[in-house]
Amino acid sequence: MKRILVLGAGIGGMSVAYELRAAVGADRASITVIGEGEHFSFTPSNPWVAVGWRKPADIRIEAGKHLGKKQIGFESCGAERVAPETSSVHLRDGRVLDYDYLVIATGPRLAFDEVPGLGPDAFTQSICTTDHAQTAWEAYERFLADPGPIVIGAVPGVSCFGPAYEFAMILDADLRKRKLRDRVPMTYVTSEPYVGHMGLGGVGDSKGLLESELRQRHIKWIANARITGVDAEAVQADEVDDQGQVVRSHKLPFKYAMVMPPFTGVDAVRTAKELCNPRGFVLIDAHQRNPKFPNVYSAGVCVAIPPVEATPVPTGAPKTGFMIESMVSAIVQNIAADMDGREGTAKATWNAICLADMGDTGAAFVALPQIPPRNVTWAKVGKWVHLAKVAFEKYFLAKMRSGNTEPIYEKYVLKALGIERLK
Repeated sequence: MKRILVLGAGIGGMSVAYELRAAVGADRASITVIGEGEHFSFTPSNPWVAVGWRKPADIRIEAGKHLGKKQIGFESCGAERVAPETSSVHLRDGRVLDYDYLVIATGPRLAFDEVPGLGPDAFTQSICTTDHAQTAWEAYERFLADPGPIVIGAVPGVSCFGPAYEFAMILDADLRKRKLRDRVPMTYVTSEPYVGHMGLGGVGDSKGLLESELRQRHIKWIANARITGVDAEAVQADEVDDQGQVVRSHKLPFKYAMVMPPFTGVDAVRTAKELCNPRGFVLIDAHQRNPKFPNVYSAGVCVAIPPVEATPVPTGAPKTGFMIESMVSAIVQNIAADMDGREGTAKATWNAICLADMGDTGAAFVALPQIPPRNVTWAKVGKWVHLAKVAFEKYFLAKMRSGNTEPIYEKYVLKALGIERLK
């Protein structure tokens, strides 16, 4: 019997475990997921947690309980070290698990340490994890009693800009509901060369669309900016020109700040240097396999993808839900093929689809493929996007509880957007 380990219990890790169990029977392979703690959290809902629209319990499920229903093991203690040379994973409790196949789907390490004063342990909030979002909500409750300026930002090297845009506009919507918006100046500070770049080189007229939305909400912005540090009172940022030369330095006072950090690979993986690039992201070939260790596969935010284009301030390429879903399907097909003695030839469809909530409306972006020139480029705003994201949250949590392996983006999201199903 083959032994398959899945490192990570997020959207990618849970999905690949369920799909592998459906593709490979319990009589042919044991599957064990290694998570950080007991829960799966639907991270796209974290901005709602941070303004009190959701509680952590609303977007979490007990991972082990639901995986067990599909004869999938679960270890909650986390991984200390991946040792691909011996095909083993060392757990934090001292045990060592051997594998025939390893799927790395850990998500990122949040590199708050790269900017002084960044992160929940310093002066800014985060919505990257549900625990961070809960801390951000507690800070927001204190802020509401004595409101003032808000700064939302993304530092150099960020590869996921959608949550920053979402949170800025969700905060605007929440403050308007509370009749406090007139007391809260807001500024969006980003490493993107322009508003709406999103690490994708723009999608359609995303620049004009998002600039219009920010203007309508009286949110000022500073693009092409390098956040250099944060203290208890202000965010420091240097605005640069197209050559990366500083043209203006900003000191932005705040009473509440949420700043997206850069990502690296997680410690347990990036210590296996032959697996990773210098930032600790897992190197993969066209079939999601590591070139050095072909029994190691990877999916999601933890994989190494080069930037879409060079920018004056570094920006990374996002890994959206549709891309992760496609990576997962390719991995499952290739592992199943290898177990059958066939060559695994499945490739992921690296396309970008983003449903960005704006509190009382939303924006949908589609880039097929992610790197231009594209076959499809599409951006729309409407209340229907907000409603679609609420529905998507409910559907995905139900999927994780049941072990449903339907491809959500292919079967539902693309259809809802009026885009033909992709092969």
